[in-house]
Amino acid sequence: MRKVLLGISLLGSTLFTYAQQSAKKPLDHSVYDSWQSIGTKLISNNGQWVVYTITPQEGDANLVIFDRKTGQSINIPRGSSPVITNDSRYVVFSIRPLFKDTRDAKIKKKKAAEMPKDSMGIVTLGKPDVLKFPTVKSFKTPAKGSGLLAYLVEKPAADTAKSKGKGFTPPKIAKDNDRADDDKGAGAGTEGGTLVIRQLLTGMQDTVKNAAEYTFSKPGNNLLIEIAEDKKDSLSRNGVLLWHAINRKTDTLSRGYGDYKQFAFDEKGEQAAYFGTRDSTKALQPFYKLYYFKPGQDSAFAVADKSSSGLPANWSISPNSLIYFSKDGQRLFFGTAPILPVKDTNIVEFEVAKVDIWNYKDDYLQPMQLKNADKELKRSYAAVYYPAAKRVLQLSDKDLENVVVPAEGNSTNALGYTDKGERVPLQWVGRTLKTAWLVNVNDGTRKKVKEKLDGDFSISPNGKYITWYDLVNKQWFTYENATGTVINISKGIPTKVFDEEDDHPDVPEAYGIAGWMENDQFAYIYDRYDIWQVDPTGKTAPVAITGNVGRKDKIRFRYLRLDPEQKFFRPGETLMLSAFQDSTKYNGYYSLQLPAKKSKAVLPKQIVLGPYTYADLLKAKDAAAYTFTKGNYVLSPDVYAGVQIDKADKVSSTNPQQQGYNWGTAELYKWTTFSGKPAEGILYKPENFDSSKQYPVIFYFYEKLTDGLYNYQAPAPTPSRLNISFFVSRGYLVFAPDISYENGYPGKSAYNYIVSAAEDLAKKPWADGKNMGIQGQSWGGYQVAYLITQTNIFKAAWAGAPVANMTSAYGGIRWESGMNRQFQYEHSQSRIGATLWEKPELYIQNSPLFNLPRVTTPVAIMSNDADGAVPWYQGIEMFTGLRRLGKPVWLLNYNNEAHNLIQRQNRKDIQRREQQFFDHFLKGAAAPQWLESGVPATEKGINWGWDLQQ
Repeated sequence: MRKVLLGISLLGSTLFTYAQQSAKKPLDHSVYDSWQSIGTKLISNNGQWVVYTITPQEGDANLVIFDRKTGQSINIPRGSSPVITNDSRYVVFSIRPLFKDTRDAKIKKKKAAEMPKDSMGIVTLGKPDVLKFPTVKSFKTPAKGSGLLAYLVEKPAADTAKSKGKGFTPPKIAKDNDRADDDKGAGAGTEGGTLVIRQLLTGMQDTVKNAAEYTFSKPGNNLLIEIAEDKKDSLSRNGVLLWHAINRKTDTLSRGYGDYKQFAFDEKGEQAAYFGTRDSTKALQPFYKLYYFKPGQDSAFAVADKSSSGLPANWSISPNSLIYFSKDGQRLFFGTAPILPVKDTNIVEFEVAKVDIWNYKDDYLQPMQLKNADKELKRSYAAVYYPAAKRVLQLSDKDLENVVVPAEGNSTNALGYTDKGERVPLQWVGRTLKTAWLVNVNDGTRKKVKEKLDGDFSISPNGKYITWYDLVNKQWFTYENATGTVINISKGIPTKVFDEEDDHPDVPEAYGIAGWMENDQFAYIYDRYDIWQVDPTGKTAPVAITGNVGRKDKIRFRYLRLDPEQKFFRPGETLMLSAFQDSTKYNGYYSLQLPAKKSKAVLPKQIVLGPYTYADLLKAKDAAAYTFTKGNYVLSPDVYAGVQIDKADKVSSTNPQQQGYNWGTAELYKWTTFSGKPAEGILYKPENFDSSKQYPVIFYFYEKLTDGLYNYQAPAPTPSRLNISFFVSRGYLVFAPDISYENGYPGKSAYNYIVSAAEDLAKKPWADGKNMGIQGQSWGGYQVAYLITQTNIFKAAWAGAPVANMTSAYGGIRWESGMNRQFQYEHSQSRIGATLWEKPELYIQNSPLFNLPRVTTPVAIMSNDADGAVPWYQGIEMFTGLRRLGKPVWLLNYNNEAHNLIQRQNRKDIQRREQQFFDHFLKGAAAPQWLESGVPATEKGINWGWDLQQ
């Protein structure tokens, strides 16, 4: 009797659960804006506090401060861009205006000055109160110091009863030591606000009026401040102040009309440097100087300018370059550039011809030159200043544009490299040959290391070795800088150090380098799965420090740098590795202890590996505490935190509304292709899947997608790809097959995998083989276009930015980069592997355009007129061809839009049209007007054509 009652009880529970599931709503287009994701995520240095933002797709975000000790949280509406102070005592953050208020201001077309402003908030950790400050443009805290906060207020801060501080205004002193004329008519700098320097513990504040830019030293002992001219005060001047934390006093480092840029401190926060000019902001070509300050000086000195002996003739200081000190503070690196000719202002603009001149001898095609013109005008060349010797040394120039200084800048050696003279083949190869030089940072001398490498160079952290991967030889090499010896350091590795699965008609890329041991003792090279310790001198044999566990278990190990300041490994150090298992698609983390001196390697230790996606792992600097995000297709990614990763607590709860919608599942599906090869893909099913029913199927593809089996697919108006969760929720199966390619036959390869998968799925009783569609974007869009010329198995097709005619696309321009498209057909994604004149038959055979008469599948095309990757005339060629043949075809051109849609309103629009398209053809729903009869140009912007035609 008890068994019968139990059976009834279980049956009732099952029926109740099914009733709950069946009552769940399908996703609709109204859900997008409120769907959430984790934004910024931080953990305090002591490991107690986790701070993160929860951000809707559109609307007001939420900042959460979580206390790991108590399990309590503080929620701050509209909080963003948080910073936890170095002492783990405070969180400082911006508070954005209400989304509604900003939207209303945009509707009213208010000027920038009238737009709603950000505020700033401060929370003392462990206390619930939020201290708020209005109209704060920016704030900064020291990277390593504690107790200080500087923030810039748009208008002068009002005096308050609580303020115990003192105000500072720039003192009116004599001209600084570079002897430049303090001419009122010389110019004016950036308009400033009020900078407030706050002692976080006491609340004491100091203010600096007319501040424009400001930078803390790492320890927080000093603060550099740029002062802007106050146009209402005839006696005010631009300048640079140095504020000292120890006594809350300022020194004036520079004073005078002009502009100041790129503030930098040394590691100790004692030496300082920046660029400055006394030229007017209206000057056609202002000339900057490098200013340097050290303790004991009464102000900053101009130590380098266009007349400096160490600079090439007709060169000057580049204000577009970074300034930074070596870690030991003995070198100051900056940039210079040739003095460019000044535009003739006497020429009347409307009488000047506008012409681009293409020359076959040019290094780069004219479109690429135009695309990079601003970058080239701002290009800077490495130089160094030696404070002790008061000496300037130029390191790079037009013949050796790139100089890379080792990690800490203390080494005598630097890497210089150039591709000068090898740039023309970029047009059809997609990359250039490079020549490397060893550059002596002390005297600027150069020694050639390697000529015309098909690959890339790097320099070891301590500067002892220059390293490169040779794409042609498929090996790693080192050049010992002291001796000039070249060693093949990977020849002893028994496995391939290059991409084993690469299917392009080109040399395969390397898996890469994980890092170096301190003092450049060892390099650590990846193969497909494991990490190899390699002796850069070649004296000892390579050792798999992961013990070949990766290859044995088909787990891909990759090093995670949890300390952003770490430059190299140390003996006995424990590394954190990400882990991905090929066979299961599981993700996780392993730990690996590097061998200490005279000790043996220890095998990697599994921390967690499972059917989830793990991301953004952070470790507390001073404690054994971690935070990360975890999710999968069913579970919205959330924040986890704890001392042990595998036992971490879930501390956030994103998208609880998902429980009210019919969601779905994701599983690995395997089949055999027409050519007999094993294949796999991801099959997405509705949550309320019933194997006794039949479901329409949409195929979505690109190349290989199964590594993302456990990725969360938020219902979002996507730029181009299929909105998988949306369609699954509404009763579709979605299948994402992996595709491998045969060189010269990309279309046939796609057919082999996708159509064989369709036929295999069609045999399943729950898959409606008569109602299957395909969707793809870019390379996926090309494959859609090709497939409908080869088969009628698909009832509807959606092709985004497809190439329809490889013969006309071959010689075109990728306007986003200015590059010619030849390289991608000969060496890259299009996989033809030959020029158009060498094998024209392959270009024709793989071009959908030449087989359009065979098309019977209705197809919608998206081709946008500002597409920088695929020329939109490719979609036009396909549309006009099918239109002439009387085939059902539609083309969507989103005006001034990119290859993938950028504007959210356009993303929302295409989601609606895509749903209507597939619902009509695969579910028999009524057609909307835009499909049935179109939308006349005279109704553009008035009638969207969404109404269903009964």
